[in-house]
Amino acid sequence: MTHEQSNEEMITGLLQRMAMLRGWSHNTTESYRTDLLHADLFMHSQKTDLMQADQAAVLKYLASLRQDGLKESTIQRRRSALSTWYSYLQDQDLREDHPARHLPKLQKSRPLPKLLSERDVEALLDAPDTATPTGVRDRCMLEILYATGLRVTELVSLSLANIDMAAGLVRVIGKGDKERLVPFGEEAEQWLQQWLLLRPTKHATSFLFAGRSGKAMTRQNFWLRIKQYAEAAEVYPLPSPHTLRHAFATHLLNHGADLRAVQMLLGHANITTTEIYTHVARARLHDLVNQAHPLGSR
Repeated sequence: MTHEQSNEEMITGLLQRMAMLRGWSHNTTESYRTDLLHADLFMHSQKTDLMQADQAAVLKYLASLRQDGLKESTIQRRRSALSTWYSYLQDQDLREDHPARHLPKLQKSRPLPKLLSERDVEALLDAPDTATPTGVRDRCMLEILYATGLRVTELVSLSLANIDMAAGLVRVIGKGDKERLVPFGEEAEQWLQQWLLLRPTKHATSFLFAGRSGKAMTRQNFWLRIKQYAEAAEVYPLPSPHTLRHAFATHLLNHGADLRAVQMLLGHANITTTEIYTHVARARLHDLVNQAHPLGSR
């Protein structure tokens, strides 16, 4: 029997004991087994194994996952598996130390937001059937979302008092109860005026986009409606309300807007949060060059 086989058997045997003690399901146990055997294979390449690895080896393993381009969630899951593993070995007096405890935080790579093209946004905005009051309401909500970059919670919470039609402004109460004024354009204003003419008044409600019961539309309901419209317009991958917020910011920057101005419009407390959209804009420029330039694909 080889060392690799005996080590795999030891890991499997210990996991079975852990599963019994902690009441794990078969799927949970198999997930831990897969993650730990993957780590053990890496440790062998470093002339050690999962039973003997020190903290330096664990850090090197986690760094290799980042270099391989794995998702942040996958890296965190494997780190958690290692921590659970070494805690168990300590409890069973199989190790004195815990090499996966008190690790320095790995620098997180911030994923770029999903980007809708301006053509995709137009197709999505055109999807609701505006021959019906519900379609007018949904078109109005989409137009305001794209015109202002509001968070979906901010949108569904809007009241009539938040809208200044004369000034073309919406007053938003954002995170931390911070207030900001965001302008909306002529297109959004036209759909707002149409919706105000059709908006039901039988319920004494101040919500701008109240449903039939007079209560505010839920975030989940609005997300489902966007999904339906995106499918009808064949806009893929299916966007969320937050995708329109990303599109608002990115398209503004693509057309020369100032980063600080976009920060204020989005209600970001820190400019670094807004800077991610400059990366999206640059990535889009790279794509355009690769597609349009004769030597771009090279």
